[in-house]
Amino acid sequence: MTLSRRRFLAISATVALLPGALAAAPRYWTGQALGARASIRLDHPDAAAITARCLAEIDRLEDILSLYRADSALARLNREGRLDAPPFELLECLSLAGSVHRASGGLFDPTLQPLWALWAESAVQGRRPSDAERQAALARGGWGDVHLSEDRIALRPGMALTLNGIGQGYVADRVAALLEAEGLTDILIDTGEMRALGGRAWPVRIERGGSVDLAARALATSAPLATCFDAGGRDGHILDPRTGGPAASAWAQVSVSAPQAALADALSTAACLTRDREELDALMAAVPAARLEDARPA
Repeated sequence: MTLSRRRFLAISATVALLPGALAAAPRYWTGQALGARASIRLDHPDAAAITARCLAEIDRLEDILSLYRADSALARLNREGRLDAPPFELLECLSLAGSVHRASGGLFDPTLQPLWALWAESAVQGRRPSDAERQAALARGGWGDVHLSEDRIALRPGMALTLNGIGQGYVADRVAALLEAEGLTDILIDTGEMRALGGRAWPVRIERGGSVDLAARALATSAPLATCFDAGGRDGHILDPRTGGPAASAWAQVSVSAPQAALADALSTAACLTRDREELDALMAAVPAARLEDARPA
């Protein structure tokens, strides 16, 4: 199985200075966060403490949202089928996921985790899932059977959720809010999805594309074949809830901007499942706050 999408985390932020004030020397940190190479560059007198708080927040969010931590809130929900007194962040992220699910006519579907697991397991076995296996996995999904409340999240038996396609953007939004609360004003966060805050316009390059001047906005780029289950690069990681197979996309890559990174993340994923420009335009029209920045035909 080939799951080799380049992953990293990069944070850069500065604090506004009063006239005559001396700028602090930039502080750099490198290491691991979100299971990836990470770097943080802060121009702030309290940079070391703020960096520590950023890393603690990322770690806390992984304990809630990650499928790669066996005791995360999401992993426990999938294992037990219900989660009492769920963390606010999980409710918020799932609520946004539900909004994009509805806006996209079901193209963005967090209930596809059983299908994703089927494809991943089959790839390890050196085969593709059969049509019957795909349909059985799809039958275990369905957003209408996800019940969200402040008291409990409940799933129909056999269901499981994934936050791939929205979780990294959500983490970027939360870290941006933390840095803004610390008084930092010009902020760029890259978790694979970009989030910019402040008055500065950051020139952000779109891979295999042009560039966007990103100011007080987020940008996400998705590509159906950026990560593949198979070594031949045929079976991409974005799965279609209509067929149970990898996206048969009209697009090699789609970039979307929105006020929040989580929203841009989810919409760019859904956009990769649209089959033509008319369907893509209809998706974007359903979310007026978002903007299509780039769509490269397959």
